[in-house]
Amino acid sequence: MTSAVHPATSLRVRRARNIATAASATLFAVAALLPVPARAVDGCLVLLCLAAPSWQNIAQCVDPVRQVLRDVARGRPFPSCAMSGPGSSAANQDSRIPDYCPVQYVHAVELESGTSYYCDYAGAVEVSVDGVLWSRVWWSPTGDSVTEFAAPARARLRTFDTRFDDDYARWLATQVPAPPAPSYQ
Repeated sequence: MTSAVHPATSLRVRRARNIATAASATLFAVAALLPVPARAVDGCLVLLCLAAPSWQNIAQCVDPVRQVLRDVARGRPFPSCAMSGPGSSAANQDSRIPDYCPVQYVHAVELESGTSYYCDYAGAVEVSVDGVLWSRVWWSPTGDSVTEFAAPARARLRTFDTRFDDDYARWLATQVPAPPAPSYQ
């Protein structure tokens, strides 16, 4: 014996399917209109942010700069900016001890095999403005960063984030002064 489906039940099932299909189509249409989060960071915005006195204090800069620093830490290239003009650019460079790491961020670890040195920062994004070094944003894979401003930036900005200089002054205060040179009379 076969069971027959009541015509009203069949009609309700078809209506439910039609409503579900229409709802799905509507959701897809609305989703297509919503802004999609950008996967690439605007290199021009980041270049401007890194040239600012303190990008960490500019709300529009925080997320893009942090994203670029995370990307650079993962080996991705620094984004470019076609509108930056001649001589204005930014590029990442890995840190190397002792050549390319500020002294206040170099640390020594004593191991069985000898002393090993490491830098707090994995690299720096060098920002040039009008062909002249403007700043270096030292970054670490943990998300920490500090900005070293070059003389042209210091002269033009007047006020800027002084953490790099403050760290250097603290480091310098811990250094043992060299003994005085012998005087020969």
